[in-house]
Amino acid sequence: MSLSYIGEQITIYGGLFILIMGVVGNGINILVFSSVPNYRRTPCTFYFLIASIFSIAYLTINLTSRIVSDGFGNDLTRTSTSWCKIREFCIVTLSLITLTCSCLATIDQYFATSQSAYLRRFSNIKWAHRITIIVIIIWCLHGIPIFLFYNITPITTTCVNTNNSYAVYGLIYLLGLVCAIPVAVMVLFGYLAYRNIHLTRALAEQQADRQLTRMILIQVLLVVICLVPYGINNAYGLITSGISKNTNRLIAEGFASTIFSLVTYLYYAVCLFIFCEIIKEIFLFREVVTCF
Repeated sequence: MSLSYIGEQITIYGGLFILIMGVVGNGINILVFSSVPNYRRTPCTFYFLIASIFSIAYLTINLTSRIVSDGFGNDLTRTSTSWCKIREFCIVTLSLITLTCSCLATIDQYFATSQSAYLRRFSNIKWAHRITIIVIIIWCLHGIPIFLFYNITPITTTCVNTNNSYAVYGLIYLLGLVCAIPVAVMVLFGYLAYRNIHLTRALAEQQADRQLTRMILIQVLLVVICLVPYGINNAYGLITSGISKNTNRLIAEGFASTIFSLVTYLYYAVCLFIFCEIIKEIFLFREVVTCF
């Protein structure tokens, strides 16, 4: 049994499992957060609502096409230039919007738990609406170069980036925007919110700090487990692109890329569902500050 065949089977069955789990889990989040008035008026839960919507879009567009292409050999990115560009645009843009909303939710918790009335004013649902619109616009503009630099190469008939400088930026995007910066923001503002909770007696007595700590740790672990290996694998591919490789090495690297690519979807499938369950618990303690 070859590694290629094993990779195909993992993509089909593992991908379908992740897709169903992600759509159902995020669908529940959307239903709950959009139907309960208190959740809709709270910035942190609003950010998670938006993140859940874009996670479903990310999974249904990108994971479905990966299952069809890798599992059944019907890869439209090899035959349609438009789909080649659109799919890559969706991968980059939807993932960044989701990650940014998760970060904004953590930042909002810091503002909402602050003892300073001035800082608590920054936890505002109207501001959350405006910030979300700005974030969506920025990341959509950020994805425009994809339409310029991605194309189907005539030699290998694969959808790839055709600009060397943009390929280098791709590593910055993966290791910086997708991995390092979200972890740094989560840890920093998670710690600040944790400290605020300890200064707020009502929340400290309800052990809201433990719930927040659990949320931050899960976020960091999922980024490290699901997203960092994919970024490292892409960096390895770029660094070794000029090296001559034998067939066995190419097959092994292709299998590894399949696994790392599939694992990234776990973040969008399980992360927000776990977060929102924790947020629901924290929301029960909402006696003193806006987000809680």
